[in-house]
Amino acid sequence: MKILALDSSGNVATVAIVEDEVLKAEYTIDYKKTHSQTLLPMLNEIQKMTETDLSTIDAIAVAAGPGSFTGLRIGSATAKGLGLALNKPIISVPTTEGLAYNLYGHDGLICPIMDARRNQVYTGLYGFISAGEECETCDGKEMQYEFVRIAETSAMGVDELCGILNERGEAVIFLGDAVPVYAARIKELLKVPYSFAPAHLCRQHAGSIASLGMEYYAAGKVQSAAEHSPNYYRTSQAERERREKAVVRLMKEEDLESVIRMEENSYPDPWKREGFIEEINADHALALVMEDTTGVVGYAVSILTGEDADLVKITIDEKERRKGYGRKLLDEVLKELRNRGIQATTLEVRASNEPAITLYERTGFVSEGIRPNFYANPTEDAVIYWLRG
Repeated sequence: MKILALDSSGNVATVAIVEDEVLKAEYTIDYKKTHSQTLLPMLNEIQKMTETDLSTIDAIAVAAGPGSFTGLRIGSATAKGLGLALNKPIISVPTTEGLAYNLYGHDGLICPIMDARRNQVYTGLYGFISAGEECETCDGKEMQYEFVRIAETSAMGVDELCGILNERGEAVIFLGDAVPVYAARIKELLKVPYSFAPAHLCRQHAGSIASLGMEYYAAGKVQSAAEHSPNYYRTSQAERERREKAVVRLMKEEDLESVIRMEENSYPDPWKREGFIEEINADHALALVMEDTTGVVGYAVSILTGEDADLVKITIDEKERRKGYGRKLLDEVLKELRNRGIQATTLEVRASNEPAITLYERTGFVSEGIRPNFYANPTEDAVIYWLRG
């Protein structure tokens, strides 16, 4: 298999070609030039030096975010243009995962940090699980490592990140362009053993994007060039202003066209219109929508029983996710429930829904059990969460 990889998500621009287990070429530069000036010339250079016909590649792996808005657009536009021209699939690799993969086989917690400005970093937590396999050509064992995503990519303050790491109590290694920016603060706050990756491993490398991209490819995590778009993880200034203007209000019947569209796009067994109408008009229910300048972008339904509430629905339009709407809607729902005298709120979530679980736990919900095989299409356990007080 032959993978072309690109990463222009940060200050580094990097391009690589990996064929099977061999890094054929990698061109990486961290210098004050725009990626529009460097990326294509770098690609042309390694293509020329390796005598590679781009029509022979199997896929294009690209660091798809988080990172600089401009850098991500340049990288994704380049990958998308090549994919369309060559009719090749795109492998979108989260930038923080590509960074963590630099430390393949590391025995410990890996924490990439990228400077997200406004006193925040883009980060995630990763590691490798080792499994020895008998080697037919040697006396020992060939060690294989599985890449594990411990905490999904997100943007947060360094103080919050250090608090999370202190709670985990594990040794951790940091890498990424935010290391020199926040190293002093990390040293001040961390109570667990820590280290910083050396220079040759501390920044993005397209070779890592390609190698991890092969794992994604084998797992079927590919998309067409037409489908590909970068994942910014944090919204632009215009989008933040739109979110800040969003309001949460009681759901009305005239909202149901938007609500049902989101419902059908989000769940294998969606509620029907009649179900929403029943909850809109019921004294025992609280049905809310979130509306911004573009219209309804989310909704939530809670069932009230005495001093307890069951949050049975909370959904954000798929086009508006990862922009902060979910947290704002959840906060407003909980505020309204408290105003109505609710002392405890419960909800259930699919065990695999890591973004939702992260949101609930950061809001203060605590897991108090599992309902085996609760969900269908596909069958999956439900994690039960409670928030009291």
